[in-house]
Amino acid sequence: MAHQAGGQRSAPRPVPVRPEAQEYLRDYARFLEAVSFPSLVVDHRWDVVLTNSAFTSLFRGIGPHPTAMPDDNFLRFVLFHPDACTVLGEHESRWCLPMLAHFAEAVERYGHDHELQAIRRDIAEDPIMEAAYRQGLPHWIRAVGETAAASDGAIRPLLHPDPRWGATECRIIEETPATLRDLGYTRLTLVLRETRRPRRTAAAPRRPRRSRRGSGHLTVVPTPES
Repeated sequence: MAHQAGGQRSAPRPVPVRPEAQEYLRDYARFLEAVSFPSLVVDHRWDVVLTNSAFTSLFRGIGPHPTAMPDDNFLRFVLFHPDACTVLGEHESRWCLPMLAHFAEAVERYGHDHELQAIRRDIAEDPIMEAAYRQGLPHWIRAVGETAAASDGAIRPLLHPDPRWGATECRIIEETPATLRDLGYTRLTLVLRETRRPRRTAAAPRRPRRSRRGSGHLTVVPTPES
């Protein structure tokens, strides 16, 4: 189910776990709220289980979408939301391709999962996205190496709506306690990095906005040199 843009998930997404596990998730949500950087907890489908206020603030300008809100399924958001490029810098090369690699790995491990199969069908419906997945992605992995798609430690550009950050970078920290991992979840935190910017006398250019074609898929097929 899609959520309103900018809405915060204040309680864990209902999951079929033991009552004590639900209590753990409620307490973990309180812990997550104390983290100053955008943080989220996802399952193997990238369905979002928990987020914090910093995550909500980062994506507060994202318009509504029926299936690809950032606090609903982060994989779908990166691949399919037409506004994703307004927050995720160098969207196609630095975010889409790693997420396609994550998706390919998830399909290999959980091939019969109905939600992953639905995402696969959505990829197939867009010829450019399908070509990127089937042909561009293998070339990219061969060129940059298997570890390039790893989340933990990756540095990726962001366009933060808060002018105190603006165009910056984040380091993705994957830190999942054993209890959370046993429930099948992973926690990711986008640690915002201070970046030195040259002084400007003229107004800064407006951030690019993806045209609203279809569901906002890729526009180019990457090559090994990309």
